[in-house]
Amino acid sequence: MLRRFLSILCLSVLLFSSFCINVALAGPTSAGGLIIDNTDYPTLYLTETPIQGEAVWMVQARLKEMGYDIEPNGIYDQVTTNTVSMFQLSYGLKADGVVNEAVWTALLASDKQDSFCAAAEQEKQGRMLIVIDVATRNLVLYEDDQEVCRYPVAVGKAKTPSPIGEWKVIHKSVGWGNGFGSRWMGLNVPWGIYGIHGTNKPGSIGTYASHGCIRMFNRDVEKLYPLVPWGCRVKIVNDGKMVPETINPVELKIKSSGQKVVYVQSRLKELGVEFDGADGKFGHMTELAVKYFQVWHNLEPTGVVNEETYQALGMIE
Repeated sequence: MLRRFLSILCLSVLLFSSFCINVALAGPTSAGGLIIDNTDYPTLYLTETPIQGEAVWMVQARLKEMGYDIEPNGIYDQVTTNTVSMFQLSYGLKADGVVNEAVWTALLASDKQDSFCAAAEQEKQGRMLIVIDVATRNLVLYEDDQEVCRYPVAVGKAKTPSPIGEWKVIHKSVGWGNGFGSRWMGLNVPWGIYGIHGTNKPGSIGTYASHGCIRMFNRDVEKLYPLVPWGCRVKIVNDGKMVPETINPVELKIKSSGQKVVYVQSRLKELGVEFDGADGKFGHMTELAVKYFQVWHNLEPTGVVNEETYQALGMIE
């Protein structure tokens, strides 16, 4: 009896040990590598435990769309590395298989943004404007100032907010799948990858859930997609506004970019200083507008947004 008990005990220990070893070996694979879903031009590269996530899926889906022999799986594997290297080679980039900001820019560049076809498409459909309010989580499409349709959306979480500002649709794609649903419309935000797209998480619609993109029900984005021309203007606001109640002042000058640049551009436009759109890029037109405002308010016309300029703009006490 004792011998039988000891045999069963030894067998149980062996089975348990084998199970633990298998779990330990499977752990890294089943848990996967680093998951990257963020949109701030993340760097992607081959690692021993592959990087995964929506950023990887986007690269793969775009490469497939461009005719490369790759099937999206959301895993940055050897096939993806080789395909990225081929893409880099064809675009005159360093063929190292690493996705950096230059590769993102080349991948998602618009080939119709300034073309005759894009202009003709906009002319045919009238003056189109999409307004997205992150406070109400609604998207409204206007044609010649008349509302065409309205849809609920999901917007960025507090840590990864949707970009407030005035943008344009510079890329349109069908069938990326996974977290991008059935349609993608990319925006020309200078500090990251943002777009309006479908989703495989319909329960998130109406909430603050994304990494900054605008999510829609697939059925809704499929209705919206054919109505939106290349170059369509997209205005993203918060409770109807593009300037927050409070701001942490940071010095801004030529070649600066980011959300705070949008806030300053929007405030200048509110005060009647007209120039290009509030697109987050501190270019020569924004510098000229700042100089004009500074002269108007008896400040040294440096074109640099410093603390005095923020105060004159009424953005800080």
